[in-house]
Amino acid sequence: MKQRILVAVIGVPALIGVLCFAPDWATAVLVAALCVIGCHEFMGAAAPEKAAHWWGLAATLSVFTVFTVYFSGGAFAGSTVQKIMTWLLAALIVVMFIAAVQAYGKDDELDFPDISAMAVSGLVIPLALGCLVRLRMLEYGAGLVLIPLVSAFMSDSLALFGGMLFGKTKLAPRVSPKKTREGAVSGLVGGMVGMILFRIVFFLCTEVQLHIGWCVALGFVGAVMGQLGDLSFSCVKRQCGIKDYGRLLPGHGGVLDRFDSVIFAAPVTWMLVSAATLY
Repeated sequence: MKQRILVAVIGVPALIGVLCFAPDWATAVLVAALCVIGCHEFMGAAAPEKAAHWWGLAATLSVFTVFTVYFSGGAFAGSTVQKIMTWLLAALIVVMFIAAVQAYGKDDELDFPDISAMAVSGLVIPLALGCLVRLRMLEYGAGLVLIPLVSAFMSDSLALFGGMLFGKTKLAPRVSPKKTREGAVSGLVGGMVGMILFRIVFFLCTEVQLHIGWCVALGFVGAVMGQLGDLSFSCVKRQCGIKDYGRLLPGHGGVLDRFDSVIFAAPVTWMLVSAATLY
C-alpha cells in the first residue's frame, strides 16, 4: 500500500503537468510512450513466445496510430500531414499482414492469436487512449482531458476502500476474486463525487461553469466503463496466467494495470463531451 501511495503522489502531479500545462503535442508524445510500453506488456502476456521478435512492429503501429489521431484534429484536420499519416498507418497495417504471410511455417510465425494481440496492442488500445489527445485538443482541453482520469481513478480508489470496509458479495470471483459488489457501488459513487469536485476546480481555474448534470453523468459513465475495463483486462490476465502486466509502477503493476480503466473510459468520455453542451 505504501508503494502504491508513493507512486500516486509522484506520478499524478507529473501526469497532470504534462496533460494540463504542456502543449497538446506533449500529450500525444506521452500517450504514444504509454502505448509503446503497453504493447510490450500486452504482447508479453498474450503472445509471450513471439513478443521479443514482433512487439517492435506492434509498438511502431501504436505510435503511428496515436499521431494519426493527433494530426486528424485541431488545425491539422484535412491537412496534407493528416493524409500522409493516414496512408502511413494503413501501410503499416498491410505490413503486419505481409509479415504474417512471410513468417508462416517458420519458428517465429504469426498465427491468428498473435495477429490479434498485435492488433489490440497496436491499434485498439492506442485508438482508445488517443481519445485523451482528442480531448486535449478541444477548447478548454487542458481541463477536459482530465475527465476520464478523474472518473476512472476516483472510481478505482473508492472501490478499493469501499470494498475493504463494506465488501461481502463477490462481483466476479473467477475474474477478480477481491472485487465485491459493494466495492463496485462505492466506485460508482467515487466517479460521480470526483466529477463534482472536478467541476469546482475547473471553475476556479477557468471561470467556466460546467453543467452539473453532465458532470455527474460523465462521472457515472466513466466509473462504469472504468470498472468494465478493469475486469476485461483482468480476464485477459487470468487467461494468460499472469498476475500483473508489468512491474514498471511499484504497487500498481504495469501501464496496462494502471490505465486499463482509462482505456475504456476515455473513448466514451470523448464521445459524450463532443456531443453534449458542457458549458
